[in-house]
Amino acid sequence: MRLATRIALIVCLASAFVGCFALSRQRAKEETAAAPTANAPATSAPAAGADATPAPVVTPEIAVEARENKRGAAASESEVAPQRGAKLERLQTAQQPSRGRLSVDTLQDASAGIRVSGSAMSSGRAMSQLAAAPGLLYFVAPGEMQESYDAITDNSFRSPIGHPLSTFSIDVGTASYSNIRRFINRGDKPPIDAVRVEEMINYFRYDYPEPEGDAPFAVYTEIGDAPWRPEHHLVHIGLQGKRVDHADRPASNLVFLMDVSGSMRSPNKLPLLKQAFRLLVGELDARDRVAIVTYAGQAGLALEPTSGAEKQQILEVVAALGAGGSTAGADGIRTAYELARKSYIPGGINRVILATDGDFNVGISDDGALVRMIEEKREGGVFLTVLGFGEGNLKDAKMHKLADKGNGAYHYIDSIFEAKKVLIDEMGATLQTIAKDVKIQVEFNPAHVAAYRLVGYETRLLAAEDFADDKKDAGELGAGHTVTALYEVIPRGVDSPELEGLQIPLKYQEQDLSEAAEGSGEMLTVKLRYKQPEGDTSQLITQAVSSDAGGGDCTDCFEFSAAVALFGMLLRDSPAAGDATYDDAVKLARGSLGADEDGYRRAFVDMVEIYGKLAATQVN
Repeated sequence: MRLATRIALIVCLASAFVGCFALSRQRAKEETAAAPTANAPATSAPAAGADATPAPVVTPEIAVEARENKRGAAASESEVAPQRGAKLERLQTAQQPSRGRLSVDTLQDASAGIRVSGSAMSSGRAMSQLAAAPGLLYFVAPGEMQESYDAITDNSFRSPIGHPLSTFSIDVGTASYSNIRRFINRGDKPPIDAVRVEEMINYFRYDYPEPEGDAPFAVYTEIGDAPWRPEHHLVHIGLQGKRVDHADRPASNLVFLMDVSGSMRSPNKLPLLKQAFRLLVGELDARDRVAIVTYAGQAGLALEPTSGAEKQQILEVVAALGAGGSTAGADGIRTAYELARKSYIPGGINRVILATDGDFNVGISDDGALVRMIEEKREGGVFLTVLGFGEGNLKDAKMHKLADKGNGAYHYIDSIFEAKKVLIDEMGATLQTIAKDVKIQVEFNPAHVAAYRLVGYETRLLAAEDFADDKKDAGELGAGHTVTALYEVIPRGVDSPELEGLQIPLKYQEQDLSEAAEGSGEMLTVKLRYKQPEGDTSQLITQAVSSDAGGGDCTDCFEFSAAVALFGMLLRDSPAAGDATYDDAVKLARGSLGADEDGYRRAFVDMVEIYGKLAATQVN
């Protein structure tokens, strides 16, 4: 009996095991059959008024499973930053306190048993009120980072005797700052070429005087000591665009060009994009028309031009979007511009908003060909804004060029809070252009200046003759925008190692200064050219700056912009930073916070302070 009992028990256990195995195999087959492949076309948009319930997207490379919390709510599409080359099994967003900064996200590397943490210092006080998100299961196939950035060589010092003019285009893009923040949040040093100092400086708003009369912007200048080299001077040039109340803005013709290719599946790509779009839709009204073009293997029209008052219809289309397929970006761009031209509003805001990770791999993908196409399309009066999302394959260089040539700006969206900053808080500046082809040219007086260098703007430099050439494209200024530029200046008579080799004696050319230069108290003259948004002829603004304009205490805008510039130089390992440290940048920024109503400056101080500590303890 005992032997028979044992045999019966073994048979029962074996039968149960075989049954469970067969059941699991059957479920796996059903899930595989239901899942679209990586090359499957994007989910088509529903017809107006149709029931829009997005189908879940599951792929072999990335699978996201939301666990219901106690209330049964679905997991939010919050931003997630997968770590390089890691297989991440679980992400948990910590419960947020009622006040304070965003807690640390914890990522578990299953293959190595390593806990990787990254703070989320995204955007000041706005981060302090964040509800707890349900847990997510998050799987990422190991792989190398394939992000692309244009190489940048720091501007060097130049002598005003041989090079009296410095000319560049303004830049109102802010992508570099939020992209850098993304790297720092996960404990990494940003790539040197991802650091564009002018975009870091211009991420922040400065309290410049308002323009008077019909001028679209006012010019502000200030001179003080360079914090990293007190024997040098720092010249601060600021532009303040005229502010326009939301109620007074013109009607908008907006075409959203949304990348729904397979590379956009990650939670910090298409899901975050959809959240950002919902924020902007809430700001639109009956004056506005909105259309949505999607592109994956091919471009498609997801939403015909629709009144901004039809929010439910617009949001249903957005909710139904899913990611899959390759990336035919060029076709999407053509379709979006054609649609914008058909709905063109004379005197209104006519803009294509491209949201993507920049990974175009079908059709025209060469940067030069894409740029030429954008240059051709902008002549029709439709401007371009580029919103970058995600990581791992971010094509920063491509998106930077497209925005530059499309009469627009490039912003990187690393969180829903950054989306709010760009699309809600600064909506007027993002969408409404008040001056285009804005160029700055500074003439330095060699009687007072031994050498100068422009801090940043390496990708925006122009030839001296381009300044008066109205056919030469330059940057655009939005309503309420501020633009800041800094020059480091070596005063005449100061013995600086930077002067070695700059003042080369010439055999056939005299270098004597003119009486006008010697007798003038002016250190430099700032000249600006700009066009009206629909104009073709530029207007000139000229403002002389005295050599003693820097007397007295420096303002908060001067010191804070210098702190941001110093941090950028340190991230770039620039010799121009001298012996300055991250602690110096923290001290300078902390002493110039000003009103800081949104908390962005305080967030900067925290970020630099934490990064400085990480850098000091880095293992080589």
